[in-house]
Amino acid sequence: MLFRLVKALTAVTTGLLAGAFGYGVVNVVYAFHAVPVPVRLTFHAALMQVNGVVMQALMGLTLLSTLALAVMAAGVPRLLAAASAALVLTTFLITRFGNVPLHPLIEKWAVTSPPPGYAAVLDRWEMFNLIRTGTVLTAFALVVLLLVTAERRRPPGAKR
Repeated sequence: MLFRLVKALTAVTTGLLAGAFGYGVVNVVYAFHAVPVPVRLTFHAALMQVNGVVMQALMGLTLLSTLALAVMAAGVPRLLAAASAALVLTTFLITRFGNVPLHPLIEKWAVTSPPPGYAAVLDRWEMFNLIRTGTVLTAFALVVLLLVTAERRRPPGAKR
């Protein structure tokens, strides 16, 4: 029963995290490019303040659930869960050391004005965002693969 619960939690948390980052890359970044720079900076700064708490907590919960699944599983599912956990950790590290250090600059520019060369900083933020989206989408795909193959390998009539 606990194992099923951990599998479900892992599926939900990795799915939510991948969905949030995927939505950001497909819709939010597109919107950033569609509005004037001052609007983008103001929205970006406000979004990062809200996301700071929500996304960090979701990344933490996702990391814990994938690690728990790796500990509880065996064989190939353990390897898939461990790889997923490593990718979630990578996502967190990219966020913490790539995106987050750029936030104070963006927040400052939202209330003043961007200096020459600001576009390169925004491009750097987007590059980190794209990479971390790829790592978390891959983590989610591994969890889905784990769940699908675990169900398929179960012998007929075996209890869940």
